[in-house]
Amino acid sequence: MIADPPVLIRNASFRDGRIADVRIDAGRIATIGALDPRGGETLIDARGGALLPGLHDHHLHLAATAVARSSVGCGPPEVATARDLAARLGEPGDGWLRGVGYDEGVAGPIDRDWLDRVAPDRPVRIQHRSGRMWVFNSAGLARLLAGGEPPSDRLDRTTARLFDDDAWLRRALGGQPPALDAIAADYAARGVTGLTEMSPSNGRDAHHWVSEEQRAGRLAQRVVLAGTRALADLDYNPFLALGPVKIHLHEADLPDHADLIADIVAAHAQQRGVAVHCVTEVELVYTIAALEEAGVHPADRIEHASVTPDSLLGRIAALKTAVVSQPLFIHARGDRYRRDIDCALWPELYRLRAFVDAGIALAGSSDAPYGPTDPWAAMATAVSRRTREGAVLGGEEALSPEQALSLYLADPLDLTRTRFVTVGGDADLCLLATSWQEARADLSDVRVRATLIAGRLVHDRVDEPPAQRRRGADALA
Repeated sequence: MIADPPVLIRNASFRDGRIADVRIDAGRIATIGALDPRGGETLIDARGGALLPGLHDHHLHLAATAVARSSVGCGPPEVATARDLAARLGEPGDGWLRGVGYDEGVAGPIDRDWLDRVAPDRPVRIQHRSGRMWVFNSAGLARLLAGGEPPSDRLDRTTARLFDDDAWLRRALGGQPPALDAIAADYAARGVTGLTEMSPSNGRDAHHWVSEEQRAGRLAQRVVLAGTRALADLDYNPFLALGPVKIHLHEADLPDHADLIADIVAAHAQQRGVAVHCVTEVELVYTIAALEEAGVHPADRIEHASVTPDSLLGRIAALKTAVVSQPLFIHARGDRYRRDIDCALWPELYRLRAFVDAGIALAGSSDAPYGPTDPWAAMATAVSRRTREGAVLGGEEALSPEQALSLYLADPLDLTRTRFVTVGGDADLCLLATSWQEARADLSDVRVRATLIAGRLVHDRVDEPPAQRRRGADALA
């Protein structure tokens, strides 16, 4: 294998305002200072643009995100009414029509009969915005059941709703894991150099798939793979790291408390943390109580913490357990929250500053495909707390631009630690078109000029004039 040539980034600015050159060799930052070019180096003139560590999306679902690109959006803002949805589902065709992002605000609790009325001529399946439920029309249900029988408690044949069984669905439909080159390119264009895959069913097959996508060059980003305890027996490398054991709680069907404690203890015995899905207050209380009894690991984390009353902040802080949030949900879903959730609970939704002030390690993520993937739009929302319609939701939870950026600079294997551009560190870097002082004034208007992973350019816009910048409205669209 031929090594990449050394890289010299000249005239880069840092967050403290200083200007310096950065030499990269063998995938690491070799020197920072006033440097002269050497023969054979790749030269990049930063022109005063901010050089940052590469961003990390700390919670997403790679396969679902890749497949969603070829799916039909079935929820706001693109689809707002039953008529809009019927028009989208009425497209002619013979194969599956796969819809994603359905919200009951569009047409209520749709079922098999509703889909048969608007789309009777081809198999249709629509995923609820939560990712927990699929709804089929009759043609789709017939094709699904031709692939086998699902667990009896997961499928309601009358409504054709399938709950919480994507693993069986993939087997029944004979689906193959998708290629990841398109979403990898999108992430690279936003300065993202690392991803944490957080699907609870991840095991040997997921490990093989991610490894192969990286080996084939379709996935440049480093990946932390969370999932089942079976992952602990597999081989990892500098681009694929073992993550926590994912525990997906559902308030309507919580596990026995002793069983949850046993699962946490078993994960800790593998020297792994747990990542526990908590989108309701009940799920959060249940998780905190289990961690208090089982004991904690430094890599334990709470996913979402969608509803967090003041009374629980101290208990989370005492556990020294990190929280991984989705700041952009306030923009993408905030108007629905304001319509559907009692206003007394609004201050408890997707909190940010409260966690920081309590000394709780906090990281940012997309939860893609269930949320938008743009980390800069997420940072902008973390600062403004504005919904799509312009309302401020939980304004007291707003962060400074520096705090918002830090959500995506957390070390994915130690969320208490923030990554910096330092000599000896991995050359996973994000070069902006402007200084940080200019970028922080409007994070929704940031443009990434170059992204490097292990010193290799994976996104390159260094020849674009600085004036060619995307607008904030596009970033949040």
